[in-house]
Amino acid sequence: MLLLLIRKELRALLLTPKFAVTFALTAVLILLSIVIGVREYRASVRAYEAALQLTDQTMRSQSSWMRLSTNVYRAPDPMQVFVAGTAGDIGRMSPISQSEGVKLKHSAYSDDPLFALFRTIDVAFIVTVVLSLFALVFTYDAINGEREGGTLQLTFANPVPRVTYLAAKLFGTWIGLAVPLAIPVLLGLLLVLLSDVPLTQDHWVRLSLFAAMSLLFFTFFIVLGVLVSSFTRRPVVSFLVSLVIWVTLVLI
Repeated sequence: MLLLLIRKELRALLLTPKFAVTFALTAVLILLSIVIGVREYRASVRAYEAALQLTDQTMRSQSSWMRLSTNVYRAPDPMQVFVAGTAGDIGRMSPISQSEGVKLKHSAYSDDPLFALFRTIDVAFIVTVVLSLFALVFTYDAINGEREGGTLQLTFANPVPRVTYLAAKLFGTWIGLAVPLAIPVLLGLLLVLLSDVPLTQDHWVRLSLFAAMSLLFFTFFIVLGVLVSSFTRRPVVSFLVSLVIWVTLVLI
């Protein structure tokens, strides 16, 4: 019975036009963010290598050690391809001299405040904002929508336990949304590997943890949408309540 209900949920989810539109939009955003992340990482590496060469030439040309000063530079992190984090807020270099201590200066956002205003649309932003809203859009009417359509009464005319029905809703929606989204993520990882971004074993561990936390975050909003749908009688009310909760938890 559980497998039958899960197949029903999958069929109802995957055949809706809003799934195709939303999935295509999310896939494009994920791939585009990774492409932009790779380009920015490469640009950061080129700037870092050029700064190191300039510092090395400056040190070689020094003739007086009394007033010697130089700069050290922060190496770009390959993880900024997926999560920009504070890479643009932290300074990129620090002067080394007798008169002042080590302090990172000249961050990307301090040199160009316009980027600080709009930030970067990375994978973390897509998971936090887009996918969480994506999950609520497909679950706000999961139960009360069937109640309005009359299919809920027809379903419970059969000996279906409520726990089984709710489990089918959750598993069917999760599989229908999470599994297709794995396609653009895997394509993005392949793009990163083909771009020769140096990912070490530590980076892969961090990526695995990031993927696990993203799935947990995504699952939370799927459960939240089904929960709100089960406590409200009309899909319009459920959508408004879900939207208020989403704005509070994600944006505020």
